[in-house]
Amino acid sequence: MIAIETKQLKKSYGAAQVVQGIDLTVKKGEVFGFLGRNGAGKSTFINMLTGIIQPSSGTYSLLGVTGPNDQVKKRVGVMPDYSTFYGSLTAMDHLKFLSALSENPIGKHGCLEVLRLVGLAEQAQLKTAKFSFGMKKKLGIAQAIIHDPELVFLDEPTSGLDAESVIQIQKLILNLKKQGKTIFMTSHNLDEVERICTRIAIMKDGKIVKIGTIDELRSFYRSTLTVKFKHSAIPKAEQLTLNQWLHSVGSDLDMKESYVTITLDHEKKIAEIIRAFNQYKIDVYRVDVDEPSLEEIFLEE
Repeated sequence: MIAIETKQLKKSYGAAQVVQGIDLTVKKGEVFGFLGRNGAGKSTFINMLTGIIQPSSGTYSLLGVTGPNDQVKKRVGVMPDYSTFYGSLTAMDHLKFLSALSENPIGKHGCLEVLRLVGLAEQAQLKTAKFSFGMKKKLGIAQAIIHDPELVFLDEPTSGLDAESVIQIQKLILNLKKQGKTIFMTSHNLDEVERICTRIAIMKDGKIVKIGTIDELRSFYRSTLTVKFKHSAIPKAEQLTLNQWLHSVGSDLDMKESYVTITLDHEKKIAEIIRAFNQYKIDVYRVDVDEPSLEEIFLEE
């Protein structure tokens, strides 16, 4: 099943084209990462999908239902980057109120369970006027999932959180995925996106410039690999021959007593080098490959 599908979705404000013809498909059960610098058009794109603003042209569907559609909204959860709360209400009050609005009212026990999942169980009866930024972020996530939605939009779900809370929220997102839910998330934490997202789209100037798994993106942007081999001693009689052969295989060769570092143009050459070492009766203990990180890929754009 397709959770999100857009066809030539556009949004303009006067002469300014903020979102320029996005074609995107997100399958059910994905944790989909949506990246882009500030001003790339990410929030505008999400606001169209969640019904906050109307597209200038193009079409979209959520969970197989063509939007905009008020009924499908009951199956969708949304956490914006900055959530606003009623300072006189507690965390528990907010969840009870919002679950009732979704026509799926949740009792005290259910609300407490959701608060526990986001790390706010001890603050259930605390008024949100006393909440820190991080606590408000957690409550925003709780609000997004309180009605057990099938599709969840999370805008910067871990920004402003301490390290322990970040890990907790990441585990929650992966648990939601295990339950078959679809997560569409933005994040400036590229390590986080690389770790938990099944696919990633990079948006620039209102367009998606690249989309794929992290391995597919790496493969697209990677022109060379720097590989370091840890090995047993190279027999002196073979050192010159091996050195000459390695120079023919790659570049930037650095041979030390127990390490060889070399730059290759294809990962298949790693296997060739290992076979050559074995032929010379040299044991390979470890192979380290320096691949581009998501941050490097992102900055490339």
